[in-house]
Amino acid sequence: MEKDILDIAIIGGGPAGLTAGLYAARSRLKVVMLEKLAPGGQVLTTEWVENYPGFPQGVSGPELMESMHQQAERFGLVIQRHQVSGVELANSPKLIHTSAGTLQARAVIICTGAQPRKLGVEGERSFTGKGVSYCATCDGPFFTDLPIVVVGGGDTAVEEGLYLTKFGNKVYLIHRRDQLRATKLLQERVLANPKIQVVWDSVVTAVQGSDLVEGVRLRNVKTGQESELQASGVFVFVGIEPVTEFLQGQLELDKNGFIITDREMATSRAGVFAAGDVSAKSLRQIVTAVGEGAAAEFSAERFLAGC
Repeated sequence: MEKDILDIAIIGGGPAGLTAGLYAARSRLKVVMLEKLAPGGQVLTTEWVENYPGFPQGVSGPELMESMHQQAERFGLVIQRHQVSGVELANSPKLIHTSAGTLQARAVIICTGAQPRKLGVEGERSFTGKGVSYCATCDGPFFTDLPIVVVGGGDTAVEEGLYLTKFGNKVYLIHRRDQLRATKLLQERVLANPKIQVVWDSVVTAVQGSDLVEGVRLRNVKTGQESELQASGVFVFVGIEPVTEFLQGQLELDKNGFIITDREMATSRAGVFAAGDVSAKSLRQIVTAVGEGAAAEFSAERFLAGC
């Protein structure tokens, strides 16, 4: 029935989704945000955020997301904790199939974000949860006074490596190049930290152990020389992959699977918008996700008004 059709369905509850939901709720639109886990997305696993404006001393990821969550709900945003299994976006209303049934909406904003990319090496899958992790704040305390390997050279790898020095007695940062990609400030902190040893020009070729992780096998990309490194924990931060499998070919994606949008956050389907880490772009930060969430909701409103 017409009364059961939403104005906007928002899929995903990270910074982009919460911001879009806040704007839609304040506009008194009939909106539902779908989030399979707790609202907040990947930021919930970030110990400390230093580069979000308005917090001179920084703020914890969970605290920042809880504030966004409470603000959106204060204006009446309805949040449903359901997994989205598929969508039908070609016609109107759009159909969103969830674990609890099907929703109908005139417009859809996709904010499903991205998830950590795997190394794809021997032992990684079998030792996941047994020493291999993709979340330092989740699992760091398990490796107190033990050696830890961190794989990656970008901002996330470096930030998480620094965080893990609170627990491990030694943190080995494995990077395939001879210089880090992280911002200069983070590089300075890593190189000045006596508990961190950077292993340059190297890649992990296998995770080793019996019941639990006992170490990794490395290969130097310049010399080809192989070696082994003892460690009890392996934390992988080598990029992200978009959460778009539920789209089933309904939207135009780039070669890496991210959703292609225009400057107004519109996708290849009329009435469908995308924001945050799931969209194709060069910079993925909380502040850009928030701005895109607001822009996507504004564009959705204009679409609903026939503009």
